[in-house]
Amino acid sequence: MSKKELLLKLIPEQGILPLYFYKDTDVSLQVLKALYNAGIRTVEYTNRGEAALQNFKKMREMCDAEFKDMYLGIGTIKNGQMAQTFIDAGADFIICPGLVEEVATVCDKNDMLWVPGCMTPTEIIRAENLGAKMIKLFPGNILGPEFMSAIKALFPDLLFMPTGGVDLDKDNIAKWLKSGVCAVGMGSKLVSKQLLEEKNYSKIEELSKQALEILKSLKNG
Repeated sequence: MSKKELLLKLIPEQGILPLYFYKDTDVSLQVLKALYNAGIRTVEYTNRGEAALQNFKKMREMCDAEFKDMYLGIGTIKNGQMAQTFIDAGADFIICPGLVEEVATVCDKNDMLWVPGCMTPTEIIRAENLGAKMIKLFPGNILGPEFMSAIKALFPDLLFMPTGGVDLDKDNIAKWLKSGVCAVGMGSKLVSKQLLEEKNYSKIEELSKQALEILKSLKNG
């Protein structure tokens, strides 16, 4: 099984994709450790600041040394050059905030999973025709589960994951899953700015365990 196929299986199995960025390298590493300890095995670091590449390289080193079964993706990739830079730095998958064709080209050349951000059926059709297998519904809070329910039948072969506005709340997650998504992306509702600034890693671990428990109970229920 290729890494791409594995991730298309692993992300839905995990049911949640935590995402975060923090300028301080050590904080970024400690959060990664907290997520791993909670049982998370795939995570998205977001390319949101000057320190992102340097931090990502250190996170890659940590995964290679200590967490060999952790898959580390990079988000907020907006052009092909940026995609290649992070692929060279050891990214396992690439996530975009929009539909960027040149990123698709770079990822395909490297046989890598890329997940474009889409907001309309037109964008989703373009992404599917470019070979996308998973779509990030973004911003999730604007689109809502109703949007997913309305379009799901049009795209039987695609996996969907909303990001933005997904709450750590059983009812909210249940609505999304019922609408047909395979997983939910969770950023500030899981790894909040406050917890990052307080360096409250135990709380991040606790919330991540809670999220995994919610998903497990919904899938089994």
